[in-house]
Amino acid sequence: MVLPPTADLEINALQRAATVVIQKSLREGFGLTVTEAMWKAKPVIGGFAGGITAQIVYGVTGYTVNSVEGLAFRVRYLLNNPDLAREMGQKAREHVRQNFLILRDLADHLALMGTLLG
Repeated sequence: MVLPPTADLEINALQRAATVVIQKSLREGFGLTVTEAMWKAKPVIGGFAGGITAQIVYGVTGYTVNSVEGLAFRVRYLLNNPDLAREMGQKAREHVRQNFLILRDLADHLALMGTLLG
């Protein structure tokens, strides 16, 4: 599917306005949608596909679900508990900051070089 040229702006606006972001893919690589939403301090509910499970810390930054019913339950739960949703969103942003930004990757490479060089 080809997205229109302004899709990135629209997706950004939707994620920023959302209370919860859903990424219920059947197949997924790393899934930047998840990281982008978490960076915007949104809890994410995702499926058990690929990299989604590597990004979401269950019950801390969001939830992973197996079914549409599980998805509906978790969405309803977070909408009915806005303080928890906000807290999870803040933890999600911090999780991205600590684990998925380029600076963390750079630090890992520098540490590896330091170890190899003695």
